[in-house]
Amino acid sequence: MTDRAATIPLTFLEELHEQRWDDHRFYHRSRVNQTFHLVSACCFLVTYVLLFVDVTSAAVFGWAIAMWPRQIGHVFFEPKGFDDTNGVSFEKKEEVKVGFNLRRKAILFALWLSVPVLLAIYPSFFGLVSPVHGTRAYLHQLGALWLVLAGGGLFGRALFLCLTRGTQTGVVWFTKILTDPFHDVKIYHQAPLHLLKGEWLDPMLPENESEERAH
Repeated sequence: MTDRAATIPLTFLEELHEQRWDDHRFYHRSRVNQTFHLVSACCFLVTYVLLFVDVTSAAVFGWAIAMWPRQIGHVFFEPKGFDDTNGVSFEKKEEVKVGFNLRRKAILFALWLSVPVLLAIYPSFFGLVSPVHGTRAYLHQLGALWLVLAGGGLFGRALFLCLTRGTQTGVVWFTKILTDPFHDVKIYHQAPLHLLKGEWLDPMLPENESEERAH
């Protein structure tokens, strides 16, 4: 996704910086989207803490609370026309997206929404779990199933990237996803202030790239 010659191999950290920069400049130009990502990142940090307290509660909180602001920003506020700043069409960006583009996200979220419906209709979830009664027990099983879905999505995509783009690319992407909440707080913590100043789009100036790569 970058102009760096393909013949020059990247180190792990260089590719991590590259994936982060490409993700930022291609998919996070909207200050509203950046602000939503800041909110989502803070919620995901809470999710990480909950993992040490109650794994299934963490899964419910992560999917139902932390994930939505991130996707709302992408779907409704991020520009989807030709990207004059980077000189690439939205369709091309979706084609070369390393992780989940909008089509893949739509499939993942359709699966996510189907889980609570199917669990309500089929309490045994096709024989995979023991039927339970009561809201608390239902949410516990829902969290467990959502946790499996999240793990399957992350490990599945990482494995696919390892097989199609190289082991390092897959591991780098997996690392990026897990550390995104920390990184989003770091680079988007001023996004709400930019919005208050009336700046709707990140100008993506060259110095922004230099600062991003320095981190």
